[in-house]
Amino acid sequence: MAEQAFALIDGTFADFLAGDLLVRPAVESWERQDYYALRRAVFSLEQQLLVQDKDENDFQAIPIVAVAFHCGMPEQVVGAVRIYQTEPGCWYGGRLCVEPAYRRHGMIGKALVNEAVSRAIELGCETFLATVQQANESYFHSLHWDTLQAIQLLGQPHCLMQARLDCYPFMARQVALPPRKAVRHE
Repeated sequence: MAEQAFALIDGTFADFLAGDLLVRPAVESWERQDYYALRRAVFSLEQQLLVQDKDENDFQAIPIVAVAFHCGMPEQVVGAVRIYQTEPGCWYGGRLCVEPAYRRHGMIGKALVNEAVSRAIELGCETFLATVQQANESYFHSLHWDTLQAIQLLGQPHCLMQARLDCYPFMARQVALPPRKAVRHE
């Protein structure tokens, strides 16, 4: 997190992070724009996995976003994931990402995965799959996912994983997320 100088006192302060967060399907045009911008920032610029983040699955995908609110007003997309159906009953999730400043919140990724799988179940999902970067495999295990096989994707180790649908939803949906974890200063 960046430190900013404050003109009236000797010292610094951290960037402001909104405390009120809500995970929901993106419906407003600004939410969709921020959704694609966040994906591009994470997968194309930060991780350099993709030259072009958008693909053919985006035409049918349902974008799901974590929106930060300030003073009760939606302000910024801080997390994103997409879901899409590949054949009747078979759904995929992908492009899960969280704004770097919000990654230590502790609930955003969980809430995005919970909403993605739960929404697909409502739409007739019988199997929910994702290709997950190998570094995130244990995280998905903690969210009730099983590893089906190790694969190479974009020259990087990934895992094909499947959600245990009987475990979803595992948390409340479309309600404000609890405040971020307390920051410890040492």
